[in-house]
Amino acid sequence: MKEKHILYRLFLTFMKIGLFTFGGGYAMISIIENICVEKNKWITNDEMMNVTIIAESTPGPIAINCATFVGYRQAGLIGAAAATLGVTIPSFVIIFAISLFLDNFLEIAVIAHAFNGIKIGVGVLIVEAAAKMMKNMKRQWLPSVIMAASFTAMLLINLFSWSFSSISLMLIAAVVSLSIFILETKILRKGGEQK
Repeated sequence: MKEKHILYRLFLTFMKIGLFTFGGGYAMISIIENICVEKNKWITNDEMMNVTIIAESTPGPIAINCATFVGYRQAGLIGAAAATLGVTIPSFVIIFAISLFLDNFLEIAVIAHAFNGIKIGVGVLIVEAAAKMMKNMKRQWLPSVIMAASFTAMLLINLFSWSFSSISLMLIAAVVSLSIFILETKILRKGGEQK
């Protein structure tokens, strides 16, 4: 009975997230964090940050990967399936309905204006998610330097319209971080051997 209750809660929670969040995974991060970390305590802040990073670097939308992780943590494989179905069904139904009934959906003036407002809201949600993650990030020099360098690089790439993949930027950040970790480990070992 308890397992059915958690499956029902996972499905409904992620269905609400999927139904009322526009703008894709980045916009959903803030809402997922609010519901899963703060309200339901299904995962911790650190786990949310790790899930977001892993979800960004694995195939598929961030929201689906987050839902799958949270569902798995709460109720195993069946929980992952319930949360994933919950977050994907609203989008599928809405897009399917739009494709059936409206040929020129975005050409309708009211909908075009509504989407202009939604774009602003999505931007605010993304900034809020980034601000929360930065606030919860442990204050260490390496992540701060990588974050500042990545932000600067993305800003320059967008300003000058350079053709550079964000995936390449993530890979460069990972290589730099891993190289520094290996270097620090070797230095610590040498220091330990000399004693």
